[in-house]
Amino acid sequence: MTRAALTLTIAVALTAAATASSVRIIQTNSAGTTVHLIDPATNKVVGVINGIEVNHGATSAPDGSRLYVTNEADRTLDVVDARTLKVAKKIELTAHPNNVSISRDGRRVYVAIAAAPGAVDVIDTTTLTRAKSIPVNGAAHNTYVTPDGKYAVSGSVRHKFLNVVDLATEQTAWEIKFDGGVRPMTFDVNPDGSTRRIYAQLSNLDGFVVVDFAEKKEIQRILFPAEPRGYGVAEGRIGAGVPSHGIGVAPDGKTLWVNSHRANAVFVYSTPDLAYVGYAALPDLKLPGRDPIGAIPDWLTFTPDSKLVYVGNSTFNSVVAIDVQTRKVVATIPVGQVPKRMNTLVMR
Repeated sequence: MTRAALTLTIAVALTAAATASSVRIIQTNSAGTTVHLIDPATNKVVGVINGIEVNHGATSAPDGSRLYVTNEADRTLDVVDARTLKVAKKIELTAHPNNVSISRDGRRVYVAIAAAPGAVDVIDTTTLTRAKSIPVNGAAHNTYVTPDGKYAVSGSVRHKFLNVVDLATEQTAWEIKFDGGVRPMTFDVNPDGSTRRIYAQLSNLDGFVVVDFAEKKEIQRILFPAEPRGYGVAEGRIGAGVPSHGIGVAPDGKTLWVNSHRANAVFVYSTPDLAYVGYAALPDLKLPGRDPIGAIPDWLTFTPDSKLVYVGNSTFNSVVAIDVQTRKVVATIPVGQVPKRMNTLVMR
């Protein structure tokens, strides 16, 4: 190998290492006061944010400088310095918050308000104040900014609707009603980057619905395979109407991953054809004389290179890393109490 080639090889290796080390998996712990940061390069916890009681959702600034965490106990959005991992400010919200998302330019944070009459609170990240509250027709469960950055989409468990806010006007553009409460969602895109479809999980649906974004209507329902099965009863999730919680399209757009409590697995579909590919089995606990206890996966997130997907195991207080190509668990990482919502932070 020539000196020039060797130099190039070393430079590429160092760049790859720096890129890998700049990614963190943010894991909130719904029954505690801590938020854990996992380094996907080592699959180890490398940071802990303390003092956010009943933390729910988390997102981060596009430049990785801040984290924004919803605090159910204080009804605030807590702003965390990504370097010190200290809460820098607590922004009062209109009521009890649920999940959170951020605009592509990082100037606005959108917080689902899970209390009547229902709203999406809008936070100005320059002034770190609540700029306005967008009314919706009932308590909001989760909120997401679409991949093209043009809309914020929220769902309501109690009132069974999906609400779409136009971020240019910060007003509701359209809404869809369903026969079940709307839970986690994800999106795929058209070749021009515009939002093509919404994939949404509903209460009591052992699968997910497909919404055509342009047509503003449900176009398909996908039910999970009959096997594997046998989980969710001992944990009390089936009677609670939550057979499935956690869904995401990989960043490369090639696959859709959907958690299942009954299967104790993550089902995988190719996109855009939604052909079933297979599943990744999650940890379980088998005790004599009783139904097996599953992980109760409650959320998932990916590394930016689409090589790993992370799933929070709310039963076992852990997170698993799954190899996207092989669909095998490659690491189990202990975290806090009842881990649920999670996200991916890229530090620049």
